[in-house]
Amino acid sequence: MDRGPITEIDLNAVAHNFRAAKRTTGNKTVIAVVKADGYGHGAVEVSKRLINEGVSYLAVAYTSEAIALRRSGIKAPIIVLFDKSNIEDYFKYSLIPVVHDTKTAQRFSKEAKTRKHNINLHIKVDTGMGRLGFNMEDVEKGMSVINKMNFISVSGLMSHFSDAGLSDRAYALMQIDRFNKARNVLAKKAKPVLCHMANSAAVMTLPKSYFDAIRPGLMLYGCSPIQNKVSRGQGAKGSSKSKSLEPSNPQTLEPFLKPAMTVKTKILSIRRFKKGTPVSYGGTFITTRESLIAVLPVGYADGYPRALSNNADVIIRGKRSPIAGRICMDTIMADVTEIRGISEGDEVVLLGRQKNTVITASELAERAGTISYEILTSLGNRSKRVYING
Repeated sequence: MDRGPITEIDLNAVAHNFRAAKRTTGNKTVIAVVKADGYGHGAVEVSKRLINEGVSYLAVAYTSEAIALRRSGIKAPIIVLFDKSNIEDYFKYSLIPVVHDTKTAQRFSKEAKTRKHNINLHIKVDTGMGRLGFNMEDVEKGMSVINKMNFISVSGLMSHFSDAGLSDRAYALMQIDRFNKARNVLAKKAKPVLCHMANSAAVMTLPKSYFDAIRPGLMLYGCSPIQNKVSRGQGAKGSSKSKSLEPSNPQTLEPFLKPAMTVKTKILSIRRFKKGTPVSYGGTFITTRESLIAVLPVGYADGYPRALSNNADVIIRGKRSPIAGRICMDTIMADVTEIRGISEGDEVVLLGRQKNTVITASELAERAGTISYEILTSLGNRSKRVYING
């Protein structure tokens, strides 16, 4: 038996979500974020499908991610968001750097002069994230210095929202105002450039942020960054119902997003226990009746959060079954007493849809006290991927 679950990636769903983003924003240029191996979905396969759909740019975090895309045959423009090491790789692989300070820009200028090869770059301004980018008070001076550098062309300006779900709309609007000030500064010093700031939540709810291009990530994979709260499970006593995935304002995104990832496994063993039997480490689950407990060959080593112990469901034969006891490194136990006709080898859905029952990344994230980004990258990057509708 191979280790871990099977992750099924529906590339038609990715394409659907891309088209939804285009329609919502009036056909804006799309910079598709495929960092962290496409949020666990596989950057190469996702990127190839998006390119077929007409995406304009791809965005990754580090040059190693971009190089992997290039080596797979992808020729689309790739923006590298964070990396300022291995400057020569930007020239070798025709990558677009994002510059956060004048010192780094000078390094690009020096390398470009040596190669006698002009390089386009994007400038990042920190409008309130507090991570990377020119501070607002340094923007004008920084842009003046960069515009005087040889073999450098500023082709883009970007910033990043500090709240991925834009729950604080006032702060987001303040960031947009700051970004507009940076745009005005650059407009006086350089030719028009591609300005981009809108993340997935902004694409869905904040038209003021669209500018020249949008930069969706999570929504491309069918998850909303606008969290819907789900009631926590009742531990060993039962499970809770999931809620449908919808934007905060459904009119901003029609039709709704389609999750691209389904995570599956199969029942390894079924145990029958008497009432009063403890299950898994620490005996945090004790059977309250004669029970059937299914053992699943997946654990926290496979990216399934231990925080979901006694606090999540799996789907078997179209019905929810609660996690029973603590999640182990290599196994999960589920109470399947209510499932008729169950047998070893039956398919189990950890994330996704089976028949009419759905478990979303948002639901698992809420229960685990984390975010859906972590659920997708953890499960997607530690399992065997299978692509459908490629």
